[in-house]
Amino acid sequence: MSMEPISLDKAKTIAKNKGLKPGKVKGIQGVQFTKGKNDRIEVISWDDFEKALKKRGLAVYESGGWMKIMKKPSQ
Repeated sequence: MSMEPISLDKAKTIAKNKGLKPGKVKGIQGVQFTKGKNDRIEVISWDDFEKALKKRGLAVYESGGWMKIMKKPSQ
């Protein structure tokens, strides 16, 4: 299976179903999904998550229910 880009709305739905929230890695600009139980990851709003993705040229990709944040391909 290949990873396909998905909309942020679809990512929100998948995250909600899995008990995940958007997060920012403390001390760096990294973003990821979290259950909110890691001291190194700060839970952020979906708006801040979307801004961070756009700023860094990232998108959410999905395959078989697994999500990954990766660089968008150059166009």
